[in-house]
Amino acid sequence: MQLNLGQHMNDFLVEVMGFSKEFADIFDETLIALLMIAVVTGINYICQALLVRIIRRVEKKRWSRMLIKRKVLHHLLHILPGLFLFLLLPLAFVEAPKLLIFSQHICIAYIIYSVLLTLNGMLLIVLDIYNSKDERRSHPIKGVIQIFQVLLFFIGGIIIVAVLINKSPATLFAGLGASAAVLMLIFKDSILGFVAGVQLSANDMIRLGDWVQLPKDNANGLVEEITLNTVKIRNFDNTISTIPPYTLVNTSFINWRGMKESNGRRVMKNIKLNVNTLSFCTPDELDAIRRRIPLMKDYETRLGEIPTNAQLYRIYIGRYLNAHPEVNQEMDMIVCQKEATEYGVPIQVYFFLRNKIWKEYEQIQSDIFDHLLVMVKEFGLKLYQYSD
Repeated sequence: MQLNLGQHMNDFLVEVMGFSKEFADIFDETLIALLMIAVVTGINYICQALLVRIIRRVEKKRWSRMLIKRKVLHHLLHILPGLFLFLLLPLAFVEAPKLLIFSQHICIAYIIYSVLLTLNGMLLIVLDIYNSKDERRSHPIKGVIQIFQVLLFFIGGIIIVAVLINKSPATLFAGLGASAAVLMLIFKDSILGFVAGVQLSANDMIRLGDWVQLPKDNANGLVEEITLNTVKIRNFDNTISTIPPYTLVNTSFINWRGMKESNGRRVMKNIKLNVNTLSFCTPDELDAIRRRIPLMKDYETRLGEIPTNAQLYRIYIGRYLNAHPEVNQEMDMIVCQKEATEYGVPIQVYFFLRNKIWKEYEQIQSDIFDHLLVMVKEFGLKLYQYSD
């Protein structure tokens, strides 16, 4: 039955303003519908206010803070005004069934959209709970959550469009199946990112906080974020490199996590000696070395052996590293001579330092090689120095 207010408005428009009966019906029914929208909007604000009061009483609860942060209850309450309006609209549009159907479809689309936002908030809460565990932060699931978000809004969007055009969602999905190639082209990066993300996670190739190096992409720094389409790396010069996940699968990169989790960080350098300064040591020279260098005072040659000064220098390097507190004695240590070249005779020094912090590591190894370079002349040797 038509509302009295609507009937009076209808009579006024027809008899006083001279409008047609059809226009008057549409006008007054639209006006009543707008009043209903205002009423349900007011109801929504009242519900939101009550929600705020309830949440303040339980705001110390962890789950309530998450619901507030992700606006789950906020979006859930938006379903109520859409539902109320859907039920009240038949009282407004009595003489305009087409407007009634159209407006009810809009209400349904609004309700579906509110449900989508609520479900999206729940997915984000799942992500927050997962990331709150320290042992799980090294295995991020943000990319997986983003996959569910894409599917959620994709399917929800199809259903909303189907409601607005009054078609079956199954019909639209069937039509999309025919255009699968176009969809694959549109979502190519997301599909590749998802597959690469699964490979990276399954093989434990990269984690948040890893130090990674990609020479081809000029990226060298710490992994800050792993998403469906990107891996964000903060380089050591504070620039940001954004790398697609499938790039990490298709190309080689260095992950320094193994070094950080091990007991030492490797040092491998060459000390190049002038080949013209290598010689056998006489007994007097050997005695002089024992007197001058404390680490060599107990050195004894094997029967019949005549050591060279380069050999004694290598022995000294080994003893010096064995006595150094920062060198990890439980890991490999090698001091050897490499093949002579036109740039001298390389003495390769290979060992591991206990301290893996970049700044301190560089300082310690620099101090060690400063000492070794200075000690060259104590054995009658000279470093190779290029000259024209």
